[in-house]
Amino acid sequence: MYNKIFLKIILTAALTFNAAVFLYAQNKGPYFKDALKENREKFYKKIVTGINKNLSLPFSSENEDQLSSAFYNVGLVKYKSQFVNNKIDSAVKTMLPRSVDYQKALLNLINSDYPKKYAPYIFAVFKKTTNAKLMAMAANYLLPTATAAQVKIMQLQTTALLAQSPDNAILFELSEQVRNYNKKIITPSIKTFFAKDYLPGEVLVFSFQRRDRNYPGLAMVRNTTGNFIKKDDGNYFAVGQLARSASNMPGYITNGNTPQGFFKMNGFDTSTSFFIGPTTNIQLSMPHEYHPFVVDNKLIDTTWSLQQYKDLLPENFKNYHPIYGTFYAGKAGRTEIIAHGTTIDTSFYSNQLYAPYTPSAGCLCTKEVWNNKSGYLQTSDQLLFTQAIQKAGGPYGYLIVVEIDDKKGAVKLSDILSYLK
Repeated sequence: MYNKIFLKIILTAALTFNAAVFLYAQNKGPYFKDALKENREKFYKKIVTGINKNLSLPFSSENEDQLSSAFYNVGLVKYKSQFVNNKIDSAVKTMLPRSVDYQKALLNLINSDYPKKYAPYIFAVFKKTTNAKLMAMAANYLLPTATAAQVKIMQLQTTALLAQSPDNAILFELSEQVRNYNKKIITPSIKTFFAKDYLPGEVLVFSFQRRDRNYPGLAMVRNTTGNFIKKDDGNYFAVGQLARSASNMPGYITNGNTPQGFFKMNGFDTSTSFFIGPTTNIQLSMPHEYHPFVVDNKLIDTTWSLQQYKDLLPENFKNYHPIYGTFYAGKAGRTEIIAHGTTIDTSFYSNQLYAPYTPSAGCLCTKEVWNNKSGYLQTSDQLLFTQAIQKAGGPYGYLIVVEIDDKKGAVKLSDILSYLK
């Protein structure tokens, strides 16, 4: 879900010209006024006008909020022009004196939309900063093209700061990431997750993902008796699900990709967010978040030790660090990740590998199509998804995100069928 700062920036343009309207008409289903073609065009025009206006301002401390807004909105609608590209060039080259929040906003954009291009400037940011989150964001931009010497510098600097703050989850995860960069990651066999006696009596939702989150994953649902839900035609139920954020940063960074690991499902809800829409969503929580992992309306634990988390895992995953992503993301302060549909205009991302899915600020997002002539919901994997969860016993078990491999392509049911035999 979009955090408060992110929402404040990107909703301004939307709400100034036309507030989001969600209605349910009898026998017609959900209605979203801003799905209408003319309103989509107005929204895009408003966003682009704001981008050009804000990027025309001098790159100074007085204009950081407006410039940050432009960075977020360029990433939101994937708007590019020679003017914008030139301004991003200038922004990166003058970013060192700027505030940490400004630098984070710029890194969110360039990590996804301008990869590799600005490595020398971002390496300077990494070496200068002592802010853990900014350091992690800079490192993630640098790693794909970093030399062995640069990786060594990143490792030494991260280790030194971690020694000063050993409980800092961001520094810990960054240290693990840099230390293991370019090493082959072998996921243990996911067969153990399919055992009928695994977490008996719990409704389980699995979101199977590739390591490259540009490719959509696949969500499946298991009921309390250990059987995976099937459709009326006898085939297994499965829907595509994108776990990529707009920034494409790792899961331990705020607004990064959905982290791997365990979420507790805390029921269904609906949203009035301009970007999520009215289709029923699944509320989730991670360890360390609010009142984590409530079962039968009773708070089990407010901190969730590493051992408690470990006890949920199959034996062959207990020592597999990547599956502990939600534990460390929650410890790092991430919140408000849910599984939802979308009312974002899919045309923004028509040239992206994950199209027609839409990225979020780190949530799990299914595909929805809204009719641009009538405003009504046309097709919804999210609706089918929540119906399957209800059929399985309701939204009060666990949702587990697992990266199965590093293949380049969307996860298909054929990738999973062998484990169901």
